[in-house]
Order: sequence, then structure tokens, then C-alpha cells
Amino acid sequence: MHGNRKATPGARQVRLASCALLAAAVVLAGCERGTTGGSGESTTGPDGCPAVHARAQAAVGRAERTDIPWNGPTTGPSAVSGKTIVFVAQTMTNPGVAGAADGVREAARVIGWNVRVIDGQGTPAGIRAAMSEALTLRPSGIVLGGFDPGSTAPQTARANAQRIPLIGWHAVAAPGPSRRPELFTNVTTRVEDVAGISAQWVIATSRGRAGVVLITDASIPFAKDKSDLIRKDLATCRGVRLLAYENIPIPDASSRTPREISSLLSRFGSRWTHSVAINDLYFADAAPAFRAAGRKGSGPPFNIGAGDGDPSAFQRINSGQYQAATVPEPLSLQGWQIVDEFNRAFSGRPASGYVAPVHITTAGNSGGATSWDPSGYRDAYRKIWGG
Repeated sequence: MHGNRKATPGARQVRLASCALLAAAVVLAGCERGTTGGSGESTTGPDGCPAVHARAQAAVGRAERTDIPWNGPTTGPSAVSGKTIVFVAQTMTNPGVAGAADGVREAARVIGWNVRVIDGQGTPAGIRAAMSEALTLRPSGIVLGGFDPGSTAPQTARANAQRIPLIGWHAVAAPGPSRRPELFTNVTTRVEDVAGISAQWVIATSRGRAGVVLITDASIPFAKDKSDLIRKDLATCRGVRLLAYENIPIPDASSRTPREISSLLSRFGSRWTHSVAINDLYFADAAPAFRAAGRKGSGPPFNIGAGDGDPSAFQRINSGQYQAATVPEPLSLQGWQIVDEFNRAFSGRPASGYVAPVHITTAGNSGGATSWDPSGYRDAYRKIWGG
């Protein structure tokens, strides 16, 4: 009715200021369990991002290669004998934690050490109890498997005081030695690399036009950092819309994920084209909801796990069942690396500094495998240890 009325300069300025404030509010309105905006609409419009898309395609192509030669350590101390390692797990229901623990067991058999795994059951109290139990065993070394050392600060301090080397697996955000908390080293891929390549996969496969749901566990600092980086990297493409940012704690995933997926499908419908989760296990729990809604296993939405690459994720990818890709941790390799890092600690040597490169697994490059296991590391570590 008033569409042709001309605005005065003062009114125009007020209107522009109001629009700017509204845009800022939409960008900042992300909530830990829901959406980044009420409608899921992007403030930057539906256009793609040709330059960003081209760079994403190139990066994804490199990450999908399977012929990468071993680029880890080839020298180090010979095996120290008679050691016992305790692997304290955040929860053994987390396939990444369980896979790393299996790798530690395998490598320990080769080097001749004993390993005990204690399950923290995914709760703060359980993890603290597991760490306390580990200390009573007086082991040679303790692995912090997938939990924040800050949650066990008293036990961590006791281990440091008793000169028991601590090695983290996804315990802090960055790979390598840590002073606060005091860890001999932390074994992980670089979280910024995993986050970046996950976002680039979405951009590359969607040609820069996607509606994305991002799933995280904000109770784990490492996972929260990863999802925040993914969100930032997705924002580099103006044609990608972050529809929702869901916080589902991993111990609650089996009960909460189906309900959340059903709700998201109802809210966003065909606008939901891609998903990124900080752990593959969410898509196992999401599959029944997708199936009940009549969604095809091959997508959309096209789902990528930004870790950890457990066997069930590979099975879903290979069979086209509600997961298209994963950025897998080389879990067995990392278990072997943990043992090698302990051997360096026991020998008075520094950490190796090795960080595994990121990789993307799809049905097109998995070769039917159920894990990402680079070649060459077993022989390299055996040679280092004198086996």
C-alpha cells in the first residue's frame, strides 16, 4: 500500500541502521542446541562462491588420495622393556577412543609391554574415578583418551608429581607437548585441518550452495573447538547457509539424535542438503530417523563425519546408508604412535613431533575397507624399536 512512498534521509538512515543490527543479530544468534537463526536463511544470499569452491575442490582432491607414503619418524630409541601403560578412556562407546585403545594394545604386544584400559563411562565422575584407579596401579605411563585433562586436574597433578608420563589422545586442541596441562605429548590430527577439510568437502560437493546442519558435543573442549572452526570455515562461502548448530553430548547421542533429526527434517525439509558432525557415531543414531522420514540413504542430506572413522562409519559410506564421507583419524596408527611416544619419554628423548595428515574417505576411494590405515608405519616403528 505504501510501497511507492519515498523515505526521508533521516528515516533511511534509521532503516539502514536497523537492518545492520538485524543482520548482526542473525549472525550472532547461534545457540548451543538449536539454530543460527529462526528461519535458517543466510544473510548473504543464495549465490555460490566460485573462488572458494575452486580452492575447496583442489583441497578435497588432495585429501582423497590414498597413495601417501609414510612421512612419520624413522629413527628413535630402541624399545625399553618391562613397561605397563594404562589407557583411561572417556568412554569406550566412542568408537574413536576404542579404536585408539586397540591400536595401543596392538603396538604394546609388539614392543612387549602390558596395557590396561579403564572406561570412564562418559561422565565427569566416571572419568575422575578411572584416573584415580589408574594412579593406584602405579603404571609406567597413562593415556588420557579423549577427555579434557582439566576435568581431572587433581589426578593429573598427582601423576605429574609422581613423574608418570601422560600422553593425550585428543585430550587438548593441538598436537604435540603441552605445558598446561603437563602432557609429554598429545596425539591427534590438527583440529583446524580436520575442520577445514570437512567444510571444504561441503563447499566442493555442493558447488558452493548448501544448507548445513552442524552437530557437536560442546562438553568436550576439543569437539567444541572443532565445530566452531567448521562453522567459521563454512562461512567463507556466501552460498552456504548454516541452518542449525546442534549440541548433543556423545553419551546422550543414541537417545537424543533420532528426536533432533526428526525435528530438523520437519523444520527445514529440502533446504537441508548437508550435515557435518564432529563424530561419525551421530549418523549411526540418525539413520532410523532419516529412514522413517523416507529419505534415501544416498542423500540428501549428504553427511560427513569430521572424525573419527570407525568401522561402522566406513560400512555406512560403502553401502550408501546415510553417510557420504568421513575425515577419519588413523586410529591404529595413532595407537602405535602413543606407544612410540612413551618409549621416547622413558628413554629421556623428546616427543617425535609427528602429526598424521588429514584424509577424506568416500565410497569411491575406500576400496571396501573399514578403516583408514596408512601404509608403512608398522614396519617403521618395528625398525625403530629394534624388532
